Amino acid sequence: MAGIVSLNFRLNKSIIFSYESKLIKIWLNSYILTLIKLENTTKVPIYFMPGMAAGPEIFEFIQLSPQVFELHYLEWTIPDPKMTLTAYAKKMIGHIAHPNPVLIGVSFGGMLIQEMAKFMAVRKLIIISSVKRTRELPKKMLFAKYTKVHKLLPTGVVNNMELLAKYAFGEVLNKRLQLYERYLSVRDKRYMDWCIDQTVNWKQDDVPNNLVHIHGDRDTVFPIENITDCITVKKGSHAMIIHRAKWFNEHLPSIILD
Repeated sequence: MAGIVSLNFRLNKSIIFSYESKLIKIWLNSYILTLIKLENTTKVPIYFMPGMAAGPEIFEFIQLSPQVFELHYLEWTIPDPKMTLTAYAKKMIGHIAHPNPVLIGVSFGGMLIQEMAKFMAVRKLIIISSVKRTRELPKKMLFAKYTKVHKLLPTGVVNNMELLAKYAFGEVLNKRLQLYERYLSVRDKRYMDWCIDQTVNWKQDDVPNNLVHIHGDRDTVFPIENITDCITVKKGSHAMIIHRAKWFNEHLPSIILD
């Protein structure tokens, strides 16, 4: 009799243990799925847009926590010469795979993401070494708008790295030739003509409420004297996204999440 009771006890215990194990597995699977969903929904999607003639390589020193941010990089394509910046912006939106992302644009890329934000919801716009109003363009660009003198620029020599660096970064090359050769990878004449024309003819007076402007006090392309309402980076040049990457790594997380 005692043996039968003992056997029944062991069987019941085994059944209970098996049942509890199934419950634990179900709970664990549910917990893991919840964590996966949270991971996918809580990371902040960020899309980086480089400046004129530049590739995503200009962001290679930007390091943000992969637990908090999900980084994506947009690239320039060669537009039709008659394409408007608005049409180009709408086309670029097709490369955005997340709702309500953060858009970060450098120089002309900063102007582009502002146009993109007119046709999509964004969490925040961050422009670097760029402009947010027409009146922030330097006088020489405003002059070019009316005289069309920019159409006389020798953009056909885009393989001349010294000239290309002057257009893109506002710098005269010295020991940085190989560095800029890698960063300035878009060297199509049609593209350069289009970019310059779109820049000098850009129109915007109203600034989005969710826009943050970061600008260097040594920017020679868009002098800070013309810039208002910005976060100023001391000793920051037009190419500071490369040379002052440490500053961005320290400050971008709080700027994005604020």
